[in-house]
Amino acid sequence: MIGRVKGGVTGVLAATLLLAGCATAEMAGGSAGGVVAGSAAARRFEAVRTSPPELRAFLYRMPKGADLHSHLTGAVYAESYMRMAADAGLCFDVTAKTLVAPTAQAPCEPKAGRPGAAAVIADSVLYPVALDALSTRDALPVSGYSLHDQFFATFSRFRPATASTPTSTGDLLAEVVDRAGRQGERHVELMVSFGTGPAAAIGKAFPWTPQAAADLTGTADRLIAAGLPALVAPARQEIDAAEARMRSVLGCGTPAARPGCAVSVRYLQQVARTQAPGPVFATTLFNALLEAQERRIVGLNFVAPEDNPVALDDYDLHMRMVAEAVRRHPGTNVALHAGELTLGLVPPERLRDHIRKAVEIAGARRIGHGVDVMYEEDPQGLLRTMAARKVAVEINLTSNDKILGVSGRNHPLPVYRAAGVPVVLSTDDEGVSRIDLTNELQRAVEEFGLGYVDLVGLARASLEHSFLPGDSLWSAPGCVPPVREDACRAVTARSEKARVQWGLEEALARFESEMAGTP
Repeated sequence: MIGRVKGGVTGVLAATLLLAGCATAEMAGGSAGGVVAGSAAARRFEAVRTSPPELRAFLYRMPKGADLHSHLTGAVYAESYMRMAADAGLCFDVTAKTLVAPTAQAPCEPKAGRPGAAAVIADSVLYPVALDALSTRDALPVSGYSLHDQFFATFSRFRPATASTPTSTGDLLAEVVDRAGRQGERHVELMVSFGTGPAAAIGKAFPWTPQAAADLTGTADRLIAAGLPALVAPARQEIDAAEARMRSVLGCGTPAARPGCAVSVRYLQQVARTQAPGPVFATTLFNALLEAQERRIVGLNFVAPEDNPVALDDYDLHMRMVAEAVRRHPGTNVALHAGELTLGLVPPERLRDHIRKAVEIAGARRIGHGVDVMYEEDPQGLLRTMAARKVAVEINLTSNDKILGVSGRNHPLPVYRAAGVPVVLSTDDEGVSRIDLTNELQRAVEEFGLGYVDLVGLARASLEHSFLPGDSLWSAPGCVPPVREDACRAVTARSEKARVQWGLEEALARFESEMAGTP
């Protein structure tokens, strides 16, 4: 139901919506329309924008929309993985810089270069080494790794901590969702892998041939017949267990409930694009099947380094696989990593068409990263297509800087905005990058000169382009400034998306009141 501010949709909320002027899908898609620069929040923003510490504090308190591009395991900080490893009795291999499970032949032994994780935490010399190994905390100038390679290496290094902890997924969810709640986020869509291991195993056992690639419809029939539907129920049980653990850790439903309990949470199923074709196709089909039967799953995404040789060579095949899964399940939402590349990382020929194919072949509704857009053939035509289709681009500023070395004037964020392509800011892997969503807003202000009007527009765009079910808040003809509560109530009564959007509007109204009382 629609919440109330001091007894109803008061003048504060009505004024906030009226000043914002963004009660249409078009305006929510990338602009805050007529936000008045003289509003209390806008004035406070201008007063602090040149002071990074004060700007950080302002942006942390500012209500936010959604983080739509966040890998669950990469969103957790290295300190948490070290605690999990210590509780599970794991070792830290000092040479390989990875967590490992002890064995009878290779127990945790400091003299052998494998101290226990608990001992590492207590060691003032080794603990920073471990944190650096499990994240991109430092530039690692003498490690021999580029930041690109270091970034992707972290996942296999901390994976043993989750594999050794039965409740790990719920614990990870609790950390990430609570961080979102503390920053005023309303919704998160986390990339996860519920049930994908067994699905990939079915694909691995499938004999992949040129004929299998040529006839994806027939191949899909055979993979489904091999047992993919039977994996849906166990995957749903995994989600139940993870969410029960998350709610327990956060104290949801109790007087001690933590901020994460108020955050809407949904999941995007991952497909590891560096696998052989059989596992990739089986996982893609399974993820579409799971989304069709499980409301908490709202889409799928291909993950792993886009510059990996397998990912590059099979890119066209992968796009056709996604298209086949969507053909079978037309309600499947697709968000694809595409264009997470730049000159120097790959030859120029590899920069020509990934975003376009993700949009035109796979039918992606959101593009993750999209950094190499201006290297694509006919980039202006591609931008027009994305704008016309309202294909949003998920911008990950810190990740793009660390992995690709692309930031500031070299980043295409202003190009997308100028072309009318919907833009959202997201974190990618906030634990590995050691950031949060507030940090990404601050980078957008400091590197691109975005103002309060722009930030409000980006917050609204993130909810507008979320995969939450239901009509947009702004779809109801009467739910426009000046606000008519009855019209807005009609759309929020039938739409989960509209209810979450309305929650953001109320939070912005409260924030405006708060800023009005700030010296």
